Amino acid sequence: MKIIPTIFEQSAIRRAYDEKTETWWFSVVDIIQVLTQQPDYQLARNYWKVLKHRLAKEGNQSGTECNRLKLPAADGKNYPADVARPETLLRLVQSIPSPKAEPIKLWLAKVGFERMQEMADPALGLERARATWQKHGRSEKWIQQRMTGQETQNKLTDYWAAHDIKKEDEFAILTNLIHQEWSGVSVKGHKKLKGLGSQNLRDHMTEGELIFTALAEMSTRQIAEKVSAKGLAQNKTAAKSGGHIAKRARLELEAETGQAVITRENYLPPKTVKALDGPGYKR
Repeated sequence: MKIIPTIFEQSAIRRAYDEKTETWWFSVVDIIQVLTQQPDYQLARNYWKVLKHRLAKEGNQSGTECNRLKLPAADGKNYPADVARPETLLRLVQSIPSPKAEPIKLWLAKVGFERMQEMADPALGLERARATWQKHGRSEKWIQQRMTGQETQNKLTDYWAAHDIKKEDEFAILTNLIHQEWSGVSVKGHKKLKGLGSQNLRDHMTEGELIFTALAEMSTRQIAEKVSAKGLAQNKTAAKSGGHIAKRARLELEAETGQAVITRENYLPPKTVKALDGPGYKR
């Protein structure tokens, strides 16, 4: 299950994509925050609790069709949250009087339609990603490096999945180990340095950070393939070796240029996206 946050207008929406079932799952409370235009996460969460109880009493099954997934919060930790598929959310939206109802219904329907198109023609997904980055002001050079890095990461995670890395936390452990080794800072520490919350770190990396991340992950995969690494322990060894190769390259570059590769730079907008400041946020 891949966590892929997105944005509706100016509000952050947490979502996850299940590749096995090719299904999107969206945070119900995040959608309710948009519909009720409620900036306080806890109040939106309470609204959902009351609504879910009312729907159940009315015999509406929308509440029972929700799932529970651990989603990232503003404090960097993951907490269980109610999630629902677009078709369930479309029914829930009808239960909430809101001027945002129609716009978000169109947005949810568009997500489902575009995913079906991408399944038929994967190149469309790449073009949409490129268009999104361009819209957010990224350079062509940055976009190319981001997409190349994504392909490199996918090849590595595919290797892990085929060699006894099955649990979500094991993928996270290995990814963090590589990052810590090459950069000298954990994924969480790097996000904190950049002032990020639930945002994807790679979406806020500089071109240099993306290049060294890709080098570390490519090196890790090639080392793992050479020794036929299986399971967490063996892949940890490969991850540390791959990360170390990128670390040596980083240190050499920094010595030559006198400039650090790891920076505080980010692509957050001047007016930050409405904070998801709630439970997980504060519980």
